[in-house]
Amino acid sequence: MVALKARRTEAMLTRDGIRLVADIWEPKGNGPFPVLLMRQAYGRRIGTSLCYAPPEWYARHGYIVVMQDVRGRGDSGGEFVLFEHEAEDGADTIAWAATLPRSNGRVGMFGFSFQGSNQLLAAGEKPEALKAIAPAMIGWQLDRDWAYENGAFAMRANVGWATQLAAETARLKGDYEAQQILFAASRGTSFNGRQPTVPAHDALLAKYSHYSRWRDTPPGDAYWDEISPASRLNDIAKLAPAVLLIGGWYDSHLPGTLEAYRALSLHMPTRLIVGPWAHFPWDRHIGDVDVGNDAITDIDQQQVKFFDQWLKSEPEQQAAPVRLFDMGACQWQDLQDLPEGNTQAFPYGNGRAAIDTRDGALALTVPDDELVLSESLTLDPWRPAGPCGGSFGFPGGPVDRARTDARSDVLTFTTAPQETDRLLAGTLTGCFEFESEYESFDLHATLSRVDRHGKVHPLAEGYALAKPGQTFLLMRGTCLTLQKGERLRLSLSLACFPVFPVNPGTGDSPITATLDQQQVTTVHLRCGSGTYLLLPWLKQES
Repeated sequence: MVALKARRTEAMLTRDGIRLVADIWEPKGNGPFPVLLMRQAYGRRIGTSLCYAPPEWYARHGYIVVMQDVRGRGDSGGEFVLFEHEAEDGADTIAWAATLPRSNGRVGMFGFSFQGSNQLLAAGEKPEALKAIAPAMIGWQLDRDWAYENGAFAMRANVGWATQLAAETARLKGDYEAQQILFAASRGTSFNGRQPTVPAHDALLAKYSHYSRWRDTPPGDAYWDEISPASRLNDIAKLAPAVLLIGGWYDSHLPGTLEAYRALSLHMPTRLIVGPWAHFPWDRHIGDVDVGNDAITDIDQQQVKFFDQWLKSEPEQQAAPVRLFDMGACQWQDLQDLPEGNTQAFPYGNGRAAIDTRDGALALTVPDDELVLSESLTLDPWRPAGPCGGSFGFPGGPVDRARTDARSDVLTFTTAPQETDRLLAGTLTGCFEFESEYESFDLHATLSRVDRHGKVHPLAEGYALAKPGQTFLLMRGTCLTLQKGERLRLSLSLACFPVFPVNPGTGDSPITATLDQQQVTTVHLRCGSGTYLLLPWLKQES
């Protein structure tokens, strides 16, 4: 590694005259060096500390590293309006960074979450100097994979993130009383008001954050295209930077990361890495499980290899397009593409699948007619089912949900024990046929591994607004070698509170529903050919 110059701070002006401030680390020597850029919403001083090596580590690998406060954050001027200035400001910053002294004119971007999505927004402006990006754990179409999930408002996550952003905005504006209230709310937000989507600090969220707009703007509105990378796909494809996408099996943003891979890989060099992680940290310990040394993040090393190839013109790295962490074998699997569900599995029972976890079965063939029953499922808003591990729980990851599955408002369907080890890798889809007198209801589906000791660890989840008839549910993905003697289990419930608001069952929006409007809801799952899971089983070489 090379020696570094002292860190310095510089500012630039955007096309509309806003001053943006950045810290810069750079190697000693004549160069020229490529530039690595991260544009931060949480203050540039936090740098890369949540998931990556520090900026100086990257600089010692021969890069000029730029950590910038985005508009309205840290020491930068202007007003922070979520995602609305990131495309043009990002493009202006890339052009500025490419002309820094001793720069070779090539710019790469990295960062996760907000810092990941803003890379794609900037790429949509087609800045010539941007040659490679490494977005991690991102939103792609924000009304489908960030603010909402299959039409259901992600209440807890939206309130939590908006509270964090609002507290920082209040601090920057000198409203320290509001900052203190928001800080306290972040440590114990209650969703038990008359309208659960309106927390006690809602007025401060409306004043200092995007929360009200996201809550009150329905999916499909033109607003979401304005701030979503997906709407810029054609322009990103014209620029065609190299892309390294990074996700986690238990990350809340996994659907966006996977959809971005499927869209971008058709147009430009794109690689996908998915580890056994939640949003952060990226470590071997997740939920109740230690998945081994191989799971400890090597994303820094992967990114340096990636950027060396595309920004320094070093020899091409021979790497598979898709690298998935296998949570059963505790090792990485290299694939040529991201598989989708390809094998049907049919749930059925004897009518007691919500009462006895031994009653419901999940089989590869449609059961005989005499075994095809409607399984009854009830939501009592007094005690709605909640999350347990997985993508929605806190803590997330493979947390034993056996007690949750034992609830009488959760249907469970379990396969026979595996006769041999077998790899499950890719995304899942569910199709569920319901009968109900109620106009609408919610559906929470979880696929889990049941180990030989009876522990039930979530693998992939999905949540959606549903109606009588068939509901197609896009679920998350997983990668797991299911070992001999282990089983898979599908669990279904009508709520996941407070992750999502409770559906009142009247056809009215769960977002605006009040506690007095919520009612006991009963649905009947029709077991048979119209209800199934699509599981991504892979054939393994013998």
